[in-house]
Amino acid sequence: MGITVEAYAKINLFLDVLRRLESGYHEVDMVMQRVSLKDSLYFEKRPSGIEIVSDHPYMPRDRGNLAYQGVLQVKKALNLTGGVRIRLEKHIPVAAGLAGGSADGAAAIVGMNRLYDLGLSLEEMMALGRPLGADVPFCFLKGAARARGIGQDLEPVKGLGNVYILLTKPNLSVSTKSVYENLTREDLGRHGDIEGILGALEEDNLYSVSRNLFNILEPVTMRRYPGVLEEKKRMTAYGAKGVLMSGSGPTIFGLFNREGPARAAYRNFKRFNRQTYLVRPI
Repeated sequence: MGITVEAYAKINLFLDVLRRLESGYHEVDMVMQRVSLKDSLYFEKRPSGIEIVSDHPYMPRDRGNLAYQGVLQVKKALNLTGGVRIRLEKHIPVAAGLAGGSADGAAAIVGMNRLYDLGLSLEEMMALGRPLGADVPFCFLKGAARARGIGQDLEPVKGLGNVYILLTKPNLSVSTKSVYENLTREDLGRHGDIEGILGALEEDNLYSVSRNLFNILEPVTMRRYPGVLEEKKRMTAYGAKGVLMSGSGPTIFGLFNREGPARAAYRNFKRFNRQTYLVRPI
């Protein structure tokens, strides 16, 4: 008998880069929020090997897939000889700034832990996920967290309240590595108000949250893809209280305090952006 694990997307309510590190990474200060958009992973035991199947046309089925890498991490750490077949229903857009791959990597570790009854703690699973990528440890958590260091020093914080979140991804893909590499000195001179966003979330004040949304990577992505700025303007015109690009993009999200305007905006965006989703914070 198999098991199912859900892998949830995230958005960045706040993303600041403090400096470049000698390691090639960047020191960041972020607030990430889990949302209800999800992939589903179905696990079945096999005598050996790792098999990933999916109807997604562009998703790797080998070591290029973070779910595959997550299984490898577990097998190596625990000298596990048994294999697995994973059927991955992909709904989170690829290369979109929503941590879809990272969420699948975390879900693979959770799935192997449950499938083989390994007894790994949350902390142990997060440690196994760390080498897979900066966003992976967050993907084990619910709600929201402040992330520092290279994005893996996590502190749970109060997240968004009763809001509707509209996600829309233009028909393009963005390389996170390329965006970080193209940060200029001028970009790195801009900083948001981390205490402002944390205080607004604590007060559950959507208007204050909206004023304090910040993503230092926006100008980099928009210089290369001006259409992303047009999506932001359109989201604002449709009535979102706050609008921001998530991660390295190109996905834009809008925060709405009422379901009616959010659904109307969803219908409008869906006409020209197939990858448009109305979600909630979870």
